[in-house]
Amino acid sequence: VVSVGLLVSVHRLISYRAAVASIQNHTGYRVFINPASILSSIIPRIKGFTLGGNFAFDQKYEPFKQAGWDVVSVVSVWPAVVTTMFVADAALIKEITSSRHHWPKPAYIYRSLTFFGKNIVASEGEDWKRYRKVTAPAFSDRNNRLVWDETCRIMQDLFDNIWGNKDEIMLHHCVDVTLQACSSLNSDYIHLIFPLGFGRRVPLIDDLTIPEGHRLTFKDALHIVSTGTPAKIIFPKWMMSLTAGLVKVQLGFDELHAYMLEMVQAGLADRVKEERHDLFGNLLAANDEDVEVNLSISEVVGEMFTPFPPSSQNLTYTDSTGNAFIYQLAGHETTAHTLAFAFAMLALYPDEQEKLYEHVKNVLPVDRPPVLRLFPSISDLHLSLSISSLAFYEMPHPTCQIPAIPKICTWDTVITTTNGVGERKAIPVQKGTYIVLDAPAVHYNPRYWENPHDFKPERFLKDWPRDGFMAFSAGARGCVGRKFAETEGIAILTLMVSRYRIELADEPELRHETIEQARMRLTTARFKLGVLTLVSYTYCERC
Repeated sequence: VVSVGLLVSVHRLISYRAAVASIQNHTGYRVFINPASILSSIIPRIKGFTLGGNFAFDQKYEPFKQAGWDVVSVVSVWPAVVTTMFVADAALIKEITSSRHHWPKPAYIYRSLTFFGKNIVASEGEDWKRYRKVTAPAFSDRNNRLVWDETCRIMQDLFDNIWGNKDEIMLHHCVDVTLQACSSLNSDYIHLIFPLGFGRRVPLIDDLTIPEGHRLTFKDALHIVSTGTPAKIIFPKWMMSLTAGLVKVQLGFDELHAYMLEMVQAGLADRVKEERHDLFGNLLAANDEDVEVNLSISEVVGEMFTPFPPSSQNLTYTDSTGNAFIYQLAGHETTAHTLAFAFAMLALYPDEQEKLYEHVKNVLPVDRPPVLRLFPSISDLHLSLSISSLAFYEMPHPTCQIPAIPKICTWDTVITTTNGVGERKAIPVQKGTYIVLDAPAVHYNPRYWENPHDFKPERFLKDWPRDGFMAFSAGARGCVGRKFAETEGIAILTLMVSRYRIELADEPELRHETIEQARMRLTTARFKLGVLTLVSYTYCERC
């Protein structure tokens, strides 16, 4: 055993030295644990051992500043010797994302997100093309025009039926209350994505009664899945009964699965009755046209595990539920947290909030709902509400929801990066090297953003660097729902500010902090699925 261990250690050391030499010992980190491993994501940063799971958020551009280049290398030795390049060079990122064959997404890293089936996030190549082709029409201009009106309806429902006539509303923003309608504004997102994405409208004041045959409401199931996904990724199924918390997570997944199967059954019936253009309708329409409508849930489950030919353009039921799940998860998590930070910044900078309020007053009608037909197009709407757009864009800039975008090199090549004084450096990259597009580092890179730590929505009024903005990923794999997210985010931000003045709650920390100190604390986030932080708000109704 000792001899085998010694041989493995020697081999690992030789491989490590070869990996470092292959990149000409480019500046960076040498650590024991692979930064992409689950273990690294749950252990805090330990020098020489692991970068820690919050590396990109915590460090932002600092590693690149210290290195003197916009590419930083990481060589790790466990569970195997792996070379990873973190990139904060916008030009190089554009080059990488423009060549999907040379720099594909390592889809196997995302296998943990295929609980309910394959999906657009956890796929690459022909599978990704098929999912993109099927789901993209649901985010057409026609459907995005509905986003504004539906968001306005939801917000009015919140104001009238949940908050009522209260002059002041105190909310504690936390992912644990993201889907609780009476506790957090951000519950609205699941109500929005379903009528527009899945053809199911869920009133804010309903969904409090557990339907027959279920043990949780739909909202509660999705909430548990959203917060419990890391546990589901880490623990195998046989361990999900060890603690009460894990039992709850497993129940949430089982219940959400059951709800989605019911949606499949209902969606098949609806497809016979009428033409549908929502996301779930498109997913189902991509199934075999000869499918029977009166399938039982057990029959649907059986179909879910029926393999399909790789060349087929049809989707199986597992593809439908897999993509439904990933859009549910992405549809509320990212935008909800972006708005949480936006509200915090507007509360910290009341002058910016009042500027936004005055702009909204001049654009939106005061005597009728602000429906989209008042504007010629979505683009005209965004232009008319330019200040709202600026405030919404400014928040993904410092608090990017997807901090690390992985790629893998498919053949030996050389990448070229630059530094702040314009010097260029060529770095050899071997086949199998991982590339991480470091979004927070790009957003804090002073080469692209003046005073990146400042809250400056007006930065987007100027000729801002499009290639240096990665809030919605980059290249061909950019977010398919970007316009959807922009429209709903701007609508919620606009309507909230038009009716309420947003203030941070009187917390002990704030009493001894400057505005800049409070801003740094509130934007120092801990990453799980999205950006997580605790921010308490007070919404005071405007006179």
